[in-house]
Amino acid sequence: MQPKQPNTVPQSEASYVRIDRLTKRFDEVAAVDDVSLNIKKGEIFALLGSSGCGKSTLLRMLAGFETPTTGNVYLDGVDISKMPPYERPINMMFQSYALFPHLTVYQNIAFGLERDKMPKDRIAERVEAMLNIVQLKPYAKRKPHQLSGGQQQRVALARCLAKSPKLLLLDEPLGALDRKLREQTQFELVNIIKKVGVTCVMVTHDQEEAMIMADRIAVMQEGSFLQVGRPGEIYETPNCLFVAGFIGDVNLFKGKVEVDQPDHVVIGTPECKHYVSHGITGTLNMQVSIALRPEKISLQDSEPTLEQRESVAEHGHNCTPGTIEGVAYFGKFTLFHVRLDSGMVIKASRENAARHEDKQLVRGQRVFAWWDGSDVVVLTS
Repeated sequence: MQPKQPNTVPQSEASYVRIDRLTKRFDEVAAVDDVSLNIKKGEIFALLGSSGCGKSTLLRMLAGFETPTTGNVYLDGVDISKMPPYERPINMMFQSYALFPHLTVYQNIAFGLERDKMPKDRIAERVEAMLNIVQLKPYAKRKPHQLSGGQQQRVALARCLAKSPKLLLLDEPLGALDRKLREQTQFELVNIIKKVGVTCVMVTHDQEEAMIMADRIAVMQEGSFLQVGRPGEIYETPNCLFVAGFIGDVNLFKGKVEVDQPDHVVIGTPECKHYVSHGITGTLNMQVSIALRPEKISLQDSEPTLEQRESVAEHGHNCTPGTIEGVAYFGKFTLFHVRLDSGMVIKASRENAARHEDKQLVRGQRVFAWWDGSDVVVLTS
């Protein structure tokens, strides 16, 4: 009798990892609710969301630590939904790293290979290659407590990669590091993963981390995907209020559609009229929200001319006066809190390109806030 072969499906480059209508319920609560997703081979994909959104449960289903209530997971064309964790060609790196404190760096990396009874010469060759990739060869004989947090993180990664998994799972991979080390390690981690060529799914609640590390991001809320796309797409064109507010800073204006044309719309709000230099799927008098990033807003002490605002058709559109209530200097940029005459407080940021600005804006100063019509995002939900 021939051994039973795993179920397979036609495979394409765009669906190296395929999540098909996956649901996980705990009692009556759906932690993951009927989600589907295709991940390309070699892609770094981030599951992003706040605590309790379902991202870790989804990662655990990929690893085999949780069994789906319904749905399937395919890896390289094979249905792994019912495969136990130890049979899956997947390795997972946890936030704590889970290094063995009594073993050296070399022994930690070799551990999984020894368990698989790989020949000693091949183990030595593989560990040597991993040490070179993560740049820890001089530390091979050290114990984990003799390493920095960033070095421990690289050892854990090398141990995961040593077995050449088809899929690498990262659970809050940099959460244990301080901010400066985390920023440095983000780029190191991406370079290592790309060099090895492994497909990677990571979980994080840190928007900046996801934007830096991932090729694509899925923003999750209450077990569902709200938006999936490249970092720039999600930041510049959020598809709903939650995504707009969750990814970076945003100013939200409430209003209704007053002009609806194929190539532009005008939206009236208590602050001003917003000229949007593209059409939307909407109707006259429809209630909408305007999303505007702080870095898209310009501030100056005189009212801007139409020549400055090339994509604004009429005087007074996309411009409103206010008073600076707060100034925060962050080195690379300065953040201003401006109370508009309507009473609304907005955030506007200015890049500090020059060491000494000729004309600094100060707290208490009257200014005009204005922006380009192409930078306005209209949201209906």
